Amino acid sequence: MSQQRNAPGTDNAESGDYDPTASSMSGSVEDSVMDELLAIRSSIDNFDATLVYLLAERFKATQRVGHLKAVHSLPPSDPGREKAQIERLRRLAHEAHLDPEFAEKFMNFIISEVIRHHQTISATHAETGN
Repeated sequence: MSQQRNAPGTDNAESGDYDPTASSMSGSVEDSVMDELLAIRSSIDNFDATLVYLLAERFKATQRVGHLKAVHSLPPSDPGREKAQIERLRRLAHEAHLDPEFAEKFMNFIISEVIRHHQTISATHAETGN
């Protein structure tokens, strides 16, 4: 039996993977309010899926950077680049009316994960030469 595959960014609600109508408020608010809430949440779900796929693509690129750094014995971290990226993201956040503090925290988390990946790649390269 073949399993139906969903397009990237979609979930198969029929198989129980995700119920976009799940809410602890069902039955306690007017139908029109719930309909509007679910419509807005549907957009949020699409944004979340897009974020996941964008982060996956970003991490593919940073993996390539990590391999390049490992081959050339470069450090996993580049504080100058990281500082510039955080400042850039804070500016973009301000322009987009997003809390710059949140953007900085988010970017710091991503950077810490990238550095961790680069350290792993570097250690593996040192052990295997690949």
